Amino acid sequence: MANELELKAVVADPDRLRAAVRQAGGSLRFRGLLRDLRLDREGRLLSVDQVLRVRRWIPEAGRERAEIGWKGPTTVNPEGMKEREEIEFGVEDGSTAVQVFDALGYRLVQAIDRFVELYDLDGTQVRIEWYPRMDVLVEIEGDVAGIERAIRALHLPRGQCLSEALAWFAQRFEERTGQRAVLAEADLDGVPPSWSRA
Repeated sequence: MANELELKAVVADPDRLRAAVRQAGGSLRFRGLLRDLRLDREGRLLSVDQVLRVRRWIPEAGRERAEIGWKGPTTVNPEGMKEREEIEFGVEDGSTAVQVFDALGYRLVQAIDRFVELYDLDGTQVRIEWYPRMDVLVEIEGDVAGIERAIRALHLPRGQCLSEALAWFAQRFEERTGQRAVLAEADLDGVPPSWSRA
């Protein structure tokens, strides 16, 4: 079990951010689709701020892999970063994992799809995320010092790097644009996802 620390920010110019990551020495580790299925059993996990997730990493080229993940309740550390316990492990087949959880009474409560570029920047993960219809986000994950170094290297305004959950960013997008944020590709009704322009 490990503690996950992260911050998220809205990205106004993904090309500029991508260039900044590369200029800072970031190495691309993954480019492709990231599909999450969040599961719950009659709201029990939600009621205690826990997450059970089956995640599929689908690269542009190469073999797909899957992970099962559990996340504990969210706290905010003294530096203002989101912190929660996390357990993740790889599985051969994400679909079979979902079937096992279904047999145990866990049902799909949310699907989240995005196209991502994942960079390693001196041991800190920088993930640029395009959702079906929402702002592009960057998620920075690592230890406190690594996250702060990455923010400076990427020239991100520190005050715009937040510990808020994805739902908060979706709500802000809707308030600002008047459009419904779409986090699952299946909910687009045939409209091309935003990552078609990534």
